[in-house]
Amino acid sequence: MLAARDGMLAMASRLAIDIARQANHPDYGDMATRAVAAEIGAAQRVNDRTIERRMAAASRLVTDLPDVWAAQGAGRITAAHTRVIVEAGAHLDDPRDRAAYAAAVLVIAEAESPNRLRRHARRIAERFQARSLTERHRDARDNRRVWVNDLDDGMSELGVQGPSTLIHGMYDRLSQMAHRVREENARAAKERKARDARPASDDPSVDSSDEPSDDRTVDQLRADLLADLVLTGAPTGHHSEDALLDAIHARVEVTVPVMTLMDECGSRTDLPAAELDGRCPIDAATARRIAGAAIGWDRVLTHPISGALLAVDRYRPGDQLKRHLRARDQRCRFPTCGLAARRCDIDHTHAAAEGGPTCEDNLAHFCRRHHMMKHHSPWQVEQRVGGVLEWRSPTGDVYIDHAPAQNTARFTPAESTPAEFEAAAFGTAESTPVEFETAESALVPF
Repeated sequence: MLAARDGMLAMASRLAIDIARQANHPDYGDMATRAVAAEIGAAQRVNDRTIERRMAAASRLVTDLPDVWAAQGAGRITAAHTRVIVEAGAHLDDPRDRAAYAAAVLVIAEAESPNRLRRHARRIAERFQARSLTERHRDARDNRRVWVNDLDDGMSELGVQGPSTLIHGMYDRLSQMAHRVREENARAAKERKARDARPASDDPSVDSSDEPSDDRTVDQLRADLLADLVLTGAPTGHHSEDALLDAIHARVEVTVPVMTLMDECGSRTDLPAAELDGRCPIDAATARRIAGAAIGWDRVLTHPISGALLAVDRYRPGDQLKRHLRARDQRCRFPTCGLAARRCDIDHTHAAAEGGPTCEDNLAHFCRRHHMMKHHSPWQVEQRVGGVLEWRSPTGDVYIDHAPAQNTARFTPAESTPAEFEAAAFGTAESTPVEFETAESALVPF
């Protein structure tokens, strides 16, 4: 099934390029590929960026390594084997080298697990490389990047891709620092134990029972040290003479229902959790600490029963319309896209140059990718009542995108007390997005 899927995705990729070639489009099929990926993604309720990546991977497999694709389709190897083979041979440009590589690696793939195959595949691919590792590394450095993946339980992971020497050097320095902290913690604990073992008459003024102990593991210390360095340190290699980088602080946006903030014990499970950038939940204790240090709040007033957005205000003057749109949209308004609104463009649904008004009924957040696609591909969008967007694909299919539900407590008159209902209706049970700046050291164990 996966081999058949790859074949279909590769066909879709080829179709997009052929359409662009026939139209003599100057972007060499990029916008056509986006439009096709958006069509497939909207139909399958999958992010179109994911579909485009799958299309590119499928095209490499089917076009560049047809023998490997055929082996997977015949059941001789698994999809995991195929991924290892494609990744290891990604830099083989000559068709004859790719064919020779595929023939050699398939013999091993049919007898080994994907994990064991990886090392063999890299060694075999290296034999057929036309360019030296130095030349390839120079090009590969252009792909260095940092990314975030959201996990469960209010946790996320930070990934880094860069030159091996730098990445391993970073890890080694973090490890040395973590072990040094552990050694110091062990020494301090030994001293406390020795003091506690002395007779009380030796030194009655010394009482170590209330001294905090640090029992973090090396892995925990590495994570805390990295966070501390990134959040509070200044990069000397890129520092400017006027110290502009010192003035940059971390920013996040938190939305938390006010009743969740009021639940100091965190014992009520019926209240919505706080959310970070509309992407993942965070614990109420962290949300309260951030809210207490915030320099400004946006207050989002919501209907106490339906949870619909009613209005946005702020205790300080600001751009009311932008705040309202950001609170309403929360993310890019293309179906399947989840990029946070603060990283998107505000776009006129009906172009301002054609008389479109600048008001909430004619504005919506689009990420740069879908903003460009709206203007430079056959995709069309209309805004309906209540901020509902109606997208029409190049094939005529219609996809409806509703603004995300507000992160707020909801009540029904039958189950809420009069005080709760009145407080919610008059804006004391509203969600509170918070922007903050932090220089808090991550070395303090939470």
